[in-house]
Amino acid sequence: MSPSMRLFRAVCLSAVLSTVPGCAALSTGQVGEPDYAAVAESNLRLGDESLERKDFLQAEKYYEHVRTKFPYLEVANEAELRLADLDFAQERYAEAREKFQTFIKLHPTHPKVDYAAYRTARTHFEDAPSEFFLVPPGAEKDQTEVQAAFSSLSAFIRQFPNSQYVAPAKEALDTTRLRLARHELYVASFYARRERWNAVVQRLETLLKNYPGTPLDERALFDLHAAYVRLTNAAEAQRTLQRVIEMLPGTPAAERARRMLGS
Repeated sequence: MSPSMRLFRAVCLSAVLSTVPGCAALSTGQVGEPDYAAVAESNLRLGDESLERKDFLQAEKYYEHVRTKFPYLEVANEAELRLADLDFAQERYAEAREKFQTFIKLHPTHPKVDYAAYRTARTHFEDAPSEFFLVPPGAEKDQTEVQAAFSSLSAFIRQFPNSQYVAPAKEALDTTRLRLARHELYVASFYARRERWNAVVQRLETLLKNYPGTPLDERALFDLHAAYVRLTNAAEAQRTLQRVIEMLPGTPAAERARRMLGS
């Protein structure tokens, strides 16, 4: 599409939005400066109300007013967090991450530093490629943000084991672990189709070492056994079957491994 045509469409869309009740407010927020309250906490509350109704521009103005006009009050620190949350709500994850990280550096002993750390990790999780409606599937996509989410969520749980955000962090961590395991399995299958068995072993061993405890463990172990068989490494093939018994005790997979071992 030519630049002139893009400009024409943008002008037309702007005209349409301005004639539909509510559309202009949703897209840009209210025009002009808010009627600021005299009390800092009231402005923070008004910002929260604006954020709740997705009036992002007004929310930002209220929070910035609190941060700049009341810099020595505790509520200014709250405003800093709200500004980061504001970016997060708009899916501006890199900007939100920078604000949360700055908050941690400036206020390392703040009671809400765990919240800032959790939300920092969460920005990577939310910024990862979606698992839905993707061509190719998620396992084939770049895993940089997924890996960053895994690392930052793991670090958060280690650093703040008693935080109220540990439970959702663990849930997100389990999701990232499964996604990374699925990616390793996908790459291993790619190499298996090309009979590059050493590469298969490397990827499956990485999966089992770095991302254990997922539903993919069973398949990874038996695929690893098959790869060692192809490499005529009988000792490692048998050891892998023993790992099935140890890692998946009392399961049909463990019984299958015993039969294959002849025990």
